[in-house]
Amino acid sequence: MILVPSLKERRVPDEPGVYLMKDGEGKIIYIGKARNLRKRVTSYFGKHDPHVEWKTGRLVSRIADLDFVVTDNEIEAFLLESNLIKRYRPVFNIELKDQQRYTYLKVTDEPFPRLMVARRNRAGQFIGPKGRVYGPFVRGSSKYLTIGLLRKLFKIRICNRLPKSPCLQYFIKNCDAPCISKVTRAQYMTGVVSLQEILEGKSSIEKFAEEMQQEMKHASEMADYERAKDIRDTLYRLSNLRTRQKMEKAVNKNPDEEYVGILKDHTKGVAHVMTLRRTRGVISDRKKFEFDLVGDNSLSSFLLQYYTSVPIVPRVVYVNEEPDERRVLEMSLQKIAGHKVSIVVAGKTGEKRQLVDLITRNLSMYIERGYSPAVVELKNSLGLQTMPEVIDCFDVSNLGTSIAVGACCRFTGGRPDKSAYRKFKIATVVGQNDFAMIGELVRRRYSSIDGKMPDLIMIDGGRGQLGAAIASLSGLGISDVPCVGLAKENEAIYRQGTHEPLLLPKSNIGLKLLQHGRDEAHRFGLAYNVNLRKAA
Repeated sequence: MILVPSLKERRVPDEPGVYLMKDGEGKIIYIGKARNLRKRVTSYFGKHDPHVEWKTGRLVSRIADLDFVVTDNEIEAFLLESNLIKRYRPVFNIELKDQQRYTYLKVTDEPFPRLMVARRNRAGQFIGPKGRVYGPFVRGSSKYLTIGLLRKLFKIRICNRLPKSPCLQYFIKNCDAPCISKVTRAQYMTGVVSLQEILEGKSSIEKFAEEMQQEMKHASEMADYERAKDIRDTLYRLSNLRTRQKMEKAVNKNPDEEYVGILKDHTKGVAHVMTLRRTRGVISDRKKFEFDLVGDNSLSSFLLQYYTSVPIVPRVVYVNEEPDERRVLEMSLQKIAGHKVSIVVAGKTGEKRQLVDLITRNLSMYIERGYSPAVVELKNSLGLQTMPEVIDCFDVSNLGTSIAVGACCRFTGGRPDKSAYRKFKIATVVGQNDFAMIGELVRRRYSSIDGKMPDLIMIDGGRGQLGAAIASLSGLGISDVPCVGLAKENEAIYRQGTHEPLLLPKSNIGLKLLQHGRDEAHRFGLAYNVNLRKAA
């Protein structure tokens, strides 16, 4: 498939909007927003850094078609993108795995409607009978916890199909049995309409209780004591719901603040996010999310998806890094929330910084659990920014002057990955020049990298070999992959930008991983050298 010519034919405009990427079957696989559609869309088909954007490369390889929607401004693009993502749930976009914490209620479109929990399928569509959907409601909110109570209060039936005889719910006075015409549809719908008005916010539980009080009084005056008793029982049930709602309102009157931290694991191409909600100085909720680092997926796009999925948007959100297009994001959230929303990077000191640091420490531990202990130890010992999940180890095998070869062994997750081993016959260096040979090996290995770049490059040697490797990487435009040299003497580790080598205890499992890599590269290279000599 060739996409770039079709893009030219489509004449993507230089305007804000939303773009929809589709695969060969016409299925939407990614939705993004842009201040300038043409610049953003065409950027996908330029040269990408395979170390940073390898997952975006997977996305691009599946694109067969493109649609776009022009908007008047960036805020509209933000909101439209969020709505479309929720509707189509593209595989490469951020999907909040925690969305099951929120629920929806449905009043069915039936002659005698039912109240039920509305559920979604994998495509995000509500399943089950047709009806009016209300929500989302937070799990733990009174509306969710008391769905059974709401049915009892408003005498809403629970049967899937109207039976030919009354069920237990009728005899315990939770239902007026429309199945046997004990109640007319008009009478039944009175309760349904009252329930809908409360769910829509047009009415309140207090107003409904007042109406029940008046009806109970009227029933008593008319000597309809059975009816008065039923209403009294309904009011008793209602008191529990009203108490819970008052507690919620008391909490929600106080301006909430939320803390959001993000850590990016570039090794696996995944971002980890944790949120803490604080109300009246007390942490009231904690959630953990993760999403793939693909396309425009970022903290900014996460925040928009998150706050369009929760019932309450706080007035202040403290974060550990500046989100993209923060002002546009704030204005978009203001339209959603109906009040001003500020996104603030936590200061360097103080209580808010402590809370954000607490989040990032927890995320760090969460990320580390997915890696080999030796990989984690190596990261901490070398002070690396990312986990060295993939390590390439280089060695030169030079027995005499006639034949010189080199080897690159790859370790993934602390284990040899033999499918990624590479061997080279030195082609450009004459004589015994280990520095130049290492430079050639590194240049040839990464001049046409097949697959993902490593997270760490290790050279068998000291400062000179390390310098040659770094020079080759620089010549290829690769500057974001850390490189170290492991010298056999004292097992000293030489690093970029430091003069003194690092000496780790012999028992350090990170050092042992490097030694394993060095020895494996030496073995592999030596075996290749011996085979060439035998064939000569």
